[in-house]
Amino acid sequence: METKERRVMVIGLDDSSHSFYALEWTLDHFFVAPITSPFKLVIVHARPPSSSVLGFAGAGFPDIVTLAEADLKKTAARIVDKAKAMCNAKSVDDVKVDVSEGDPRNIICDAVEKHHASILVVGSHGYGTLKRAVLGSVSDYCAHHAHCSVLIVKKPKAKH
Repeated sequence: METKERRVMVIGLDDSSHSFYALEWTLDHFFVAPITSPFKLVIVHARPPSSSVLGFAGAGFPDIVTLAEADLKKTAARIVDKAKAMCNAKSVDDVKVDVSEGDPRNIICDAVEKHHASILVVGSHGYGTLKRAVLGSVSDYCAHHAHCSVLIVKKPKAKH
């Protein structure tokens, strides 16, 4: 009997509530037990490079860079642990997690290629046009550069 390999879904994850909402939404809509999901889940986190701290500290402060590196690693570990806990709570055990250092836009699009993803899921911070133009938008970049379908999950705004 031929076994059909599941397609790959990549989720880009950072430390924002928008990102974790996208993961929760995805788990609720694509990985509902007892139905077997057609996707294998790959969670990707892009850790900022420790060299990004050099702009603030200068080359004469190696202790600060070392502390920043340790803090970035702790943050990445906390994000990964929270994501795994969310997956386990939804009985999604077949999860691969990739943590890489670099620009999230490039890391996520590279992960799509590496894992031959059929779909990419990213959260949206909901920036307006001006803020998106100044800060850049990972979801916007991925929507234009990832070589697969891209699902951008927006966290509902709180009603007043």
